[in-house]
Amino acid sequence: MDFIAIEYFFNAHQRLFWLYILASFLIAFGYILYKREPLSRYFNAQIWWHDSAKTDYIYFVVVTIIKAAVIVPLVLSSKEVALFTAVTLQEFLGYFSPLDWSREAIMVTFSLTLFIVSDLTRYWLHRLMHTIPFLWRFHRVHHSAEVLNPLTFYRVHPVENFLFGLRYALSAGVVTGLFIYVFGARIGLVEIVGVNLFVFIFAMMGSNLRHSHIPLRFPKLMEQWLISPYMHQVHHSKEGTNHNFGGALAIWDRLFKSLHVSEVKTLDFGINIKHNSAWELLSEPLKIKKGNMI
Repeated sequence: MDFIAIEYFFNAHQRLFWLYILASFLIAFGYILYKREPLSRYFNAQIWWHDSAKTDYIYFVVVTIIKAAVIVPLVLSSKEVALFTAVTLQEFLGYFSPLDWSREAIMVTFSLTLFIVSDLTRYWLHRLMHTIPFLWRFHRVHHSAEVLNPLTFYRVHPVENFLFGLRYALSAGVVTGLFIYVFGARIGLVEIVGVNLFVFIFAMMGSNLRHSHIPLRFPKLMEQWLISPYMHQVHHSKEGTNHNFGGALAIWDRLFKSLHVSEVKTLDFGINIKHNSAWELLSEPLKIKKGNMI
């Protein structure tokens, strides 16, 4: 179990990367000082040692093993999709003379396009997970958490992990293949610690506070463009599951009428279906009653 925690702690592609954790902690500490609230309000056994939190800790280990052993081998590689896209474009549209852009301009455009397209496809898959009853059966595993902590991010059913992995492979692969066709081999990412610059910036803006009880908001104008930690907490509340589907950008919620940026108030987390063990999180969505999925 230890090697799993260590891997996530030192992998910048994971939400638990030490730098993201440190940034979120410093932001949280600054928020608590600014609000002049006691640390015990947010760092106490009622939250961190709640039965729901303990289930998160166990489930994180279990689902990580399942992802490595089962999900990852099944999901398409974005490189395969990129190659297929580039070859298909050339077959149907013919040879394209690469645009004469500077390498820097190509890298920035490619990095930003990947970030935007990935966030848009994440928004729509997330919204469909809420609106299609069959998909909601799996996504409600995530919403069954009664308290929030950074490991709640990983309270996701393997079926949902597979769908989001497939979504990323297709979106990133198609964008990459299109850029290869238009710009040739000069494409590349603007990276910090090995990840897309724009992904890194969002992760450093308190991403781990999204699954916490610290109601950190951004300025109102900023929340028209970016999803703040509190906006995602609203999404986790019993009253807010039909709002704030966005991952990083709030523009999709604004465009498609699902944005909610109300003032901070006490939120009640956890849908009515309770999951008290990792086994229930995995098995409950698959239960069959009277010959149908229930």
